[in-house]
Amino acid sequence: MPLLEVCVGDPESLEAAIAGGADRIELCSALEIGGLTPTPGLMALAAAAPVPVYAMVRPRGGGFVFSEPERRAMLADIAAIRTAGLAGVVLGASRPDGTLDRDTLAELADASAGLGLTLHRAFDLVPAIEPAVDLAVDLGFERILTSGRAATATEGLADLARAHAWAAGRLAIMAGSGLSAGNVGTLLARVPLGEVHGSCSAAVGPGDANAQRLGFGESRRRTDADEVRRMKASLLEAG
Repeated sequence: MPLLEVCVGDPESLEAAIAGGADRIELCSALEIGGLTPTPGLMALAAAAPVPVYAMVRPRGGGFVFSEPERRAMLADIAAIRTAGLAGVVLGASRPDGTLDRDTLAELADASAGLGLTLHRAFDLVPAIEPAVDLAVDLGFERILTSGRAATATEGLADLARAHAWAAGRLAIMAGSGLSAGNVGTLLARVPLGEVHGSCSAAVGPGDANAQRLGFGESRRRTDADEVRRMKASLLEAG
């Protein structure tokens, strides 16, 4: 059965992902902008999880072309993740033309020695799949999280298949973006991936109206244990 990684951005979502049976956790803050490095407090909670937890290493929203100060911040985040006792890191870096930034990735991967390594969706900006997969293999990444260079994984099926074929078992291609219990079976019928990624989230209440009035809005979605269970059931059915 394919492995399910659930991305979470708050303590309640962390608990729900574990209760629902996630095989691995991607730990972030600010999921509404694609995920940033999680807080020390959230990492401390996640360190007690019974499944592997990989932490996002991303210092800000926006694209993945990073300055030298941002690279130093990412190195410090990796050190903090190691100290917290988490299993791995999720990172990526691009050049202005969308190709992967080998120098930055090599520096970050070297700093992550001994931790698991996931290349995030910076991969979805690359102009050519094959050299990007080869670079990830060369730098020791375990997997690439990708939507197949499309807005959602179901739209990117052709490129997911292409990446999976080119990887040829040298690393895992993990599909993510827009996956749910209702569509993951269709994706896996087309591309036999060994790992998938999702938030397994559900809408939550509107939050504190007074806080929202002052600009402190609350995320409207949160990982739901029942959604995780439904996704696991769909993966079991897909085989």
